[in-house]
Formats: sequence, C-alpha cells, structure tokens
Amino acid sequence: MKKILNISIALIFFQSFLFAQSSSYTNEDSKGIIYNQEFTIDARLHTNGFALGANFTKIKTFRKSTYYQFEIGELKHSKEFRQNSDSQFPNQGSPQSFILGKQNNLYVIRAGYGRKKYLSEKAKRKGVAIGLNYEAGVTLGLLKPYYLDIKQTDPGQPGLIPTRAERYDPESPCTFLDPIGRIYGATGFFKGLGEVRPLPGGHFKAGVHFDWGAFDEFVKAIEIGIAADVFVKRAPILVHINEETLNIMQSSCPHLAPDEVEPNPNRPFFINLYVTLQLGKRW
Repeated sequence: MKKILNISIALIFFQSFLFAQSSSYTNEDSKGIIYNQEFTIDARLHTNGFALGANFTKIKTFRKSTYYQFEIGELKHSKEFRQNSDSQFPNQGSPQSFILGKQNNLYVIRAGYGRKKYLSEKAKRKGVAIGLNYEAGVTLGLLKPYYLDIKQTDPGQPGLIPTRAERYDPESPCTFLDPIGRIYGATGFFKGLGEVRPLPGGHFKAGVHFDWGAFDEFVKAIEIGIAADVFVKRAPILVHINEETLNIMQSSCPHLAPDEVEPNPNRPFFINLYVTLQLGKRW
C-alpha cells in the first residue's frame, strides 16, 4: 500500500512537472503566433516627400505575415528650392514662401500588397525582432496646379498692392519665373483643387523592419528601406524650358532666358530612401 502511495505521489509530481513545462512552452515559445491579425498606422518620411498610411496584416506564423497597405502622400522634385519674397506691404500680411519654377504639386495615393518575414524564430522578452519586407502595388498620382500670388498694378489705390492667383502659362512664362519681379508668394493649398489631373503608375518598396516587443499586443516598430514610384509619363512638377518657351523668354524677358534649350528636369520615376514609424495593435 505504501509502495502504491509513493508511486502515485511520484506520478502526480511528474505530471505537474510536465504541465509546468508545457505551460512554459505555451507562454514563451508560442508567443507571437497566438495573434492572427494586426493593424498599424504608418508615418513615413523619405528623401523627396512624406506619406501617411494604414496596414491590414494577416499573421500566418510568427515569422511570416502578409499585409495590405493604403497610404496618401506627396512626391517632390529633388531640385525644388523654397524661398521668400522680399515684398511685404502694410495691411496685407506676410507673403507665403514659394518655389520658383514649380508648376504642379504631385500627390499620390498608393495601394499595395506585401510580405514580411522575421529573421529569427523568436525574440527575447522586450527585445527587438528584425525582419525583411517587400511590397508592390498601384499608385495614383494627382497633379494639382501650383499657384502664385502675382502683384497687380492698380492706379486707383496707390496705397494698396493687389495680388491675383495665377498658374504657370507657357505662353507668358516671364512673370512666373522672375524671382525679384511681381511674385508676392505662394497661394493657399485649396487653390487649384478643382483642376487636379490623374497620373497613373505603380510602386515597389523593400525594407528592414525593427519590431520592439514582437510578442506584445501593441505594435511599436521602425522600418528603413528604399522605395520606387514609376508613372506612365513624366510628372510635370517643374517648368520645362523647351524651344518654344526659350523663344518667348528671349523676346519678352531676355535677362531670364537661358543660353539654350534646357533638358527636361521632370522624370517618370522617383527613387527614395525612407524611414517609417509604425504604431498599432495585434489580436
């Protein structure tokens, strides 16, 4: 009887030990795969613009995930240079800074599908999990005309210098391209919204993903990488001085005219380095 009791007690302790080991495995090793989905918000800065986005992720295993991303942002030309007007008049406020030679803003809406793979099977508690990800999808470019406030002459009101919002006109380029002429400053953002034109294209990006607390419910991650947007034609962000424009400038404003026809500064593709801050939740 005593022998049976001892065997029973031993079996109970052995069973308890196995249960503890199993619980330890469940709590430690299986963390990261108990979540099925993830939602995150992105704030991304890149070498020629910015973007805000959202990711909807399906977690297949701890190491592998797939996601859909939607984002909106702006692409800028690398030659853009913002400057201020020297003209300031009483009771008219300070002029906004402007970009000389710019004719369109390029805003983008992106939708993409991507995959993410962590390099290690698991990360230490409160450690950093490192992964690789890539994404491809469509890009819809939105070209919005860039307006400048141009000073007008009004003999009837000598104490007031009125301005008028004007967009670039290739038939009269001199006013828009003269930095010390009649430019008062940039017009507000909403001017030109009704004149937006689409520019379709696609995008691809690849990066390295750093996830703090990969087993946590709340996502805190940083991603760095390279991204490319390609459009069906050149994105006309800056003014292109072609032969026709050069002839007009040589006759109307020879002091602004270049010596010869300049190469088109616009291009159909943008390649950027980026860094993304990612916050969200898993469940």
